[in-house]
Order: sequence, then structure tokens, then C-alpha cells
Amino acid sequence: MAAKNIEVILKQDVEGLGHKYDIVRVRPGYAWNYLIPKGLADLATEGNKKHLEAHLRQIAHRLAQEKAAAQQLAEKLSQVKLHLKMPAGKEGKLFGAVTPQQIVSALAEQGYILDRRQVHFPTPIRALGSHVVEIRLHREIVITLQVEVSPLEE
Repeated sequence: MAAKNIEVILKQDVEGLGHKYDIVRVRPGYAWNYLIPKGLADLATEGNKKHLEAHLRQIAHRLAQEKAAAQQLAEKLSQVKLHLKMPAGKEGKLFGAVTPQQIVSALAEQGYILDRRQVHFPTPIRALGSHVVEIRLHREIVITLQVEVSPLEE
């Protein structure tokens, strides 16, 4: 007999599942063994849903400010083009791959503070040349950033 899915309220963004404050349906084992013990979600009881609605009304202004700040940052970042120097072989293949932390560090040098979890690669960067990286600034604001990877001069 298959178990019915249960509803949970996410307490933070969960990759592939939803964003903070979303009410999502998941398998009971996933909820009870992973999401709830790790503090990522609460069970979506009627009381918790009412509490969430009241909480969202209280923080609506702050959420709007966060979105506006993310939009301003997106406008600034859309003008940025990153240049990374990486060790590479003769055929143009990198020794390893570009990591989200390297992107965050390069942006930090230019004065933009981001978290590595905001950086997503459509495809891993393992070769020299021009590549596109997604930056997720807000649940509704995702920009693409041009990254130029050149060989490390010896």
C-alpha cells in the first residue's frame, strides 16, 4: 500500500522542491526523515498554515524590499563580465572545473557579495572560452553572467 503525500511548509529554499514559505506535497519518509529533522520544513497543519498567513502579512513589506534590492543588484550584475585565469592543457581543457566559489570570489573582488548557492552552471565549465553562468538573486530574479576563462600564464 503506497503512502499518501503530506504537506509541509518550507522554512528555507530547497533545491528542486521549492522556496521558503512554500507549501509543498512530499512523501512522508522524505518529510519525517529529512526535511523536518534538518529544520528545512514544518508539517502543514491548519494551525501552522494560519500562522504562516499571519507571518507573511507581517513580512510582506520586507519581502518586497528584498525583491527590489535583488532587482537593483541584477541590473548592476548584468553589466559585469568576469575573467578567470585557470590552469589548462594544450587542447584548451581545464585541469578540473570552475566552481561556484571561484565565481563568488571573482565577484567579491569587484564588490559584489553573493553566496555560492546562488551560482548555478547550466553545464559545467571544463574548457577555456566564453561561458554562461546563472545567478539566482531572488526566487523571481535569475540573471545570466558572461564568464571568460583564459589560460593561467606561467
